[in-house]
Amino acid sequence: MIWSNVSGLYMRSFELARLELAVLSRKSFATKTLDQQPRELPELRLEHLSRMTDSTGIFQHAIFTVPNFSEGYCTDDNARAFILAVLLDELEEEPDRVRTLATTYAAFLNHAFDSKTRRFHNHLSFDRRWLDDQGSEDSHARALWALGVAVGRSPYRSFQVMAGQLFAKALPAATEFTSPRAWAFSLIGIHEYLGRLSGDRVASQIRETLTSRLMELFNKCAQPDWRWFEEELTYDNAKLAHALLLGGRATGQPAVFEQGLQALRWLAEVQTSENGHFRPIGNNGFYRRGGIRATFDQQPIEAQAMVSACLEAYRATSDSWWYEQAQRAFDWFLGWNDLGLELYSPTTGGCRDALHVDRANGNHGAESTLAFLLSLAELQIMQNTVTVFNEPAA
Repeated sequence: MIWSNVSGLYMRSFELARLELAVLSRKSFATKTLDQQPRELPELRLEHLSRMTDSTGIFQHAIFTVPNFSEGYCTDDNARAFILAVLLDELEEEPDRVRTLATTYAAFLNHAFDSKTRRFHNHLSFDRRWLDDQGSEDSHARALWALGVAVGRSPYRSFQVMAGQLFAKALPAATEFTSPRAWAFSLIGIHEYLGRLSGDRVASQIRETLTSRLMELFNKCAQPDWRWFEEELTYDNAKLAHALLLGGRATGQPAVFEQGLQALRWLAEVQTSENGHFRPIGNNGFYRRGGIRATFDQQPIEAQAMVSACLEAYRATSDSWWYEQAQRAFDWFLGWNDLGLELYSPTTGGCRDALHVDRANGNHGAESTLAFLLSLAELQIMQNTVTVFNEPAA
């Protein structure tokens, strides 16, 4: 009943009413563009992220807000955490703390890479023993994504060089992957990497190969009523479309870009509830074409993937509809969801692990907390970019 919370709920109710009217009338309402009406975002707090991180890396899971030592660490989450740290550098957010955290996550990724197999381990126990001979394709590709972001965006030369060397060693394995999401994560990493090292022919060739594979998947599977790459919507769905948006735009291939945009628009429609709020595909059964869609358990990574992909679509097209979709996905964290419950906790700085059929999961694990913080950081960067762009000359 704090006034700031009450006022926020009123605003979400007003937005919900506006979207309901839009659905009923099937007309698009005139809305202010991002540069005319900046979005008021929650405060970015790093306390829980710091609590979840020790000198080795970020822990996978938590029991409520307490790190769960018995579950250890994973490359997936340390890669996400490294990406977040680089984005926070762009925001100039707590530079000393962020530099320390980034160093820990970078060291974890470096340690996770096996120079003999040229693959990343994924699961590390609390007593620092690798629990796998070789990690999953997705974890390897997420590591590539993080390293690419460090090369392309980090202001620190040490991160750029370390990440660039590791990226070059780890990248060839991506051509052997069969997971479409691993292709997509790798493509996003390649895009970031080539933002600084555009002359790398190997990276460019692998980008072409993986992009062609995603295009082939889409062309083979997509139908008028199912504009997607696979027969089933599962996890981190928006990343597939996101990868084509980046690749098509960077390489000047309109057909690739348009397929990414088409798939993302269809996914946005599928993940919109009758009342207009974001409703991600639940991981308790997912959604196979022609089958019954799983509504729960809804995962924070789905909201984060949509925020990121829709911001890229907005960046590329300047169509404010895409920015509204990013906002809508982000609002899922703040209570604009099927249960009207907040996933993000402003008191802890963490995020709850899932939205179940009857409650929000009380645990504040790494994946969920990073999903929220990455979404918030990307929205802040977008707002800052537009604000700077529109500032009058002195």
